[in-house]
Amino acid sequence: MNPPVGCPYHKISEEFKPFELSNPFPFYQKARAEKPVFFNQELGYYVVTRFEDVKSVFANWKVFTSENAQSPLKEISPKAKALMETAGMVGLSGLSGRIPPDHTRIRRIVSMAFSMSRFKKLEPRIRELAIEMIEGFIHKGETNIIKDLAYDLPAFVIFMLLGVPKEEVQQVKSWAESRLLLTWGDLSEDDQLIHAENMIKYWNYCQHLVALRKDNPTDDLPGDLVRYQTEGYEISDREIAAMCYSALFAGHETTTSLLGNGIRELLTFRESWEAICANPSLIPGAVDEILRFSPSIVSWRRKAVEDAEIGGVPIPKGSNILLVMGSGNRDEAVFPEGESFDIERSNANQHLSFGAGIHFCLGSPLAKLEAKVVLEELSKRIPDLRLKPNQKFEFAHNTSFRAPVALDVQWQNQSVK
Repeated sequence: MNPPVGCPYHKISEEFKPFELSNPFPFYQKARAEKPVFFNQELGYYVVTRFEDVKSVFANWKVFTSENAQSPLKEISPKAKALMETAGMVGLSGLSGRIPPDHTRIRRIVSMAFSMSRFKKLEPRIRELAIEMIEGFIHKGETNIIKDLAYDLPAFVIFMLLGVPKEEVQQVKSWAESRLLLTWGDLSEDDQLIHAENMIKYWNYCQHLVALRKDNPTDDLPGDLVRYQTEGYEISDREIAAMCYSALFAGHETTTSLLGNGIRELLTFRESWEAICANPSLIPGAVDEILRFSPSIVSWRRKAVEDAEIGGVPIPKGSNILLVMGSGNRDEAVFPEGESFDIERSNANQHLSFGAGIHFCLGSPLAKLEAKVVLEELSKRIPDLRLKPNQKFEFAHNTSFRAPVALDVQWQNQSVK
């Protein structure tokens, strides 16, 4: 793809590796300094790296629409596209890809069910799960903590919220991974077809969740939304299923990443781990610093619906935009010594990791609650927790979702409490 005429193409675009997330932060720092808004030819996107520019685009939903937020980053092959269209998956979105007035209408209704009071009701069960899972490996002296804790716990929590039976968790989670790869990855045509088939199964499952609650009301998110529908609130079965489709993915994939990134950073910066072990009241601030320093989602997308400007750079109508929150979160204009990890940072909660504006993540309180509970129980029970030496961290090949695939840790059993 050739860059648009007059666009801010820069040599830094050639250095940008959009699907390589092992350590993108040195590049982000360089981009902020040299060319904070540039056109990337590989993606065909304008890339935005400074905090204020990212935040301003999120805030201006009328000019920078979210309609491409859930669109596949790479063009879907004709066979995979036809398969998904036949299954009714065209234009499917929960909230992140919608704009007012539909976004306003649906978000208001969903907010009634996705409330802090419902999240707080889950806290005792979250703690029970965390303790149960930690007790399952605590006497081994070592574990892959992604596999034995971070992978399953958020899934169990969000699936409790949505009324998914525990025995179906692994299947649904595998379908959600297909969604990640098909939407944000760089797949071959054959792989696209495999993942498209999984996404259809995932969508059919979500429609079934809604249908079940028509005859058998339940105390969970889809049950609440079906009840609001019967009370006269304007929300369709398809919209309820789309909310389940989005929540079942976002509600665990990103929290798994938050836990994996968080434990890794805390153990890498050992003094931070020791600090929360000695003083658990530091944990909420530590969670926000993890989200700032090593976010689960490093970038998100928007599209210009008219000629515009970002950071002094002209953006033609119809342009796709990649907002790099992982870069903005380290912008020293907002976060002094932004490349340093500091769990007592006073403004860590200003990070962009949950977005901003009308699409700010509804599930952010739940994600932070889960991380707080897990870190409380883990630091209390295994204060000697350490990274296993000489391990190489691998990250899924995509533009947006960043977390270690595995995280091997160890400890002395005599230190277990």
